[in-house]
Amino acid sequence: MTTETSVPSRKPRVLVLFGGRSSEHSVSCVTAAGVLEAIDRTRYDVVPVGITKSGQWSLVSADPSAWSLRSDVLPEVTATEQAVVMGSATGGSGQELLVAAPGSVPESLGGVDVVLPLLHGPFGEDGTLQGMLEMADMRYVGAGVLASAVGMDKHYMKVVFTAAGLEVGPYEVITDRHWRVDPGSCLARAAGLGFPLFVKPSRAGSSMGISRVEDAAGLRAAVEAARVFDPKVVVEAGIEGREIEVAVLQGRGLGAPRTSLPGEIAIQPGDHAWYDFEAKYVDGAAAELSCPADLPPDILERVQLLAGEAFEAIGAEGLSRVDFFYTPDGRLVINEINTMPGFTPISMYPQMWAKSGLGYTELIDELIGLALDRTTGLR
Repeated sequence: MTTETSVPSRKPRVLVLFGGRSSEHSVSCVTAAGVLEAIDRTRYDVVPVGITKSGQWSLVSADPSAWSLRSDVLPEVTATEQAVVMGSATGGSGQELLVAAPGSVPESLGGVDVVLPLLHGPFGEDGTLQGMLEMADMRYVGAGVLASAVGMDKHYMKVVFTAAGLEVGPYEVITDRHWRVDPGSCLARAAGLGFPLFVKPSRAGSSMGISRVEDAAGLRAAVEAARVFDPKVVVEAGIEGREIEVAVLQGRGLGAPRTSLPGEIAIQPGDHAWYDFEAKYVDGAAAELSCPADLPPDILERVQLLAGEAFEAIGAEGLSRVDFFYTPDGRLVINEINTMPGFTPISMYPQMWAKSGLGYTELIDELIGLALDRTTGLR
């Protein structure tokens, strides 16, 4: 049943939720720093809540500098005495936040109109959090349960894209059972793709646990490294081609998804052979974004079209970044969709929208507006 929840005329209350239990905890904190810095406090009442690596929700500092990446120190949410829980608002209408300090009666922080979940990886971006928010009848920014789960799992993502007629590259899946029963056959299947290979945790992001493998000698270690993050591993054939990305934003009302100008990642000469974690978040000089990418007009138009098709194929909402390979023979091979892409001011998603005429603060406004406009429940 679809539930209509009226949005009050007062300033909307936004719960900025970040941290979490996944290996991308610190990336989520850095994303939150950017959003807390840019969100328009004259338009929104902002409540920052961090989730520790053990899963505790805590009321935390709204100071962006507390969550920024400083030198090589990764930010982390730690438990405070102000533990946060959600409860039914007085009168049974909507949800409110409660602060429960040891030895004290829980105090209400008031109601919440929309959640901005800035969590990456499992237990945040994979449909689990989205399911909890759906059960609580709360509006939130971004993809729903199914789209989040499909977008997080590189295996099923490829299955859905293939069914939708999008071209994906050759790959093999190594499940936990297959690896534990017969690792030799798993390695043989993977090696059959040819080298180089990219070995990835199926349900992780931010380049966590990913290895580029040049020959069979390094394959087993790469699989084991990926399994640290996820017992299911995806092995992808290396594809010769340029890396092209498109930022997608849900259309207003019944409008089609909106797509940014395509961008291209260029890895600068140095210590990074590919776009790894260090290149994304630590070494600011490692990669450069060209937007719009230098593409023939027909290819530029087609990659935007395919990005919109990918967004709709998984049933995404709010935002996504869709990544492609543009091959020397003119094909556009979809690599992945990210339903909660990196969202710092220097991340590719907001950068591409900035180049397309939508600034960072305005982008946050639009995402919150889209979430406030949609119904809760089935849609």
